[in-house]
Amino acid sequence: MFLKVQLPWNVIIPAENLDAKGLMLQRSIVVRLLEDFASKKATKDLGYYLAVTTLENIGEGKVRQHTGDVLFPVVFSGITFKIFRGEILEGVVHKVLKHGVFMRCGPIEHIYLSYMKMPDYRYVPGENPVFLNDKMSKIEKDAVVRFIVIGTKWLEAEREFQALVSLEGDYLGPVS
Repeated sequence: MFLKVQLPWNVIIPAENLDAKGLMLQRSIVVRLLEDFASKKATKDLGYYLAVTTLENIGEGKVRQHTGDVLFPVVFSGITFKIFRGEILEGVVHKVLKHGVFMRCGPIEHIYLSYMKMPDYRYVPGENPVFLNDKMSKIEKDAVVRFIVIGTKWLEAEREFQALVSLEGDYLGPVS
């Protein structure tokens, strides 16, 4: 799910980037904010940071004594992506294993669909392994699959989420 958030942030501008012209300062603040935003990647509460939409407010800068850098408190609006239990989403299969498949959905790389959560599908080994059901519906590499989220896990060290998903429900499975 996409979330619109408003966040306070501290942007540090190195002394050499300061300029007497306000426009250059504002540009430096925006560029630095975008760099910080991208490097942070995600948080447990808000999910993955996707975009800064508007810069709402730039506070008064405070000079840091030891470095001469200036810290500006800013408030901005942005878009994040976080998945929730019970949500129905679509993902792209990137790995097929005997016991299930791994998918990607937006910025989330590790979504696992176990063979136990794919009713009526059976594993077919080979050079390009697939899961197949009686109606010849295939779950294979690069297939788009609609699923329901049954659980998520936040990994602090990697700053990313993992999810466990299922096809148990109406209108779930490969999307033609």
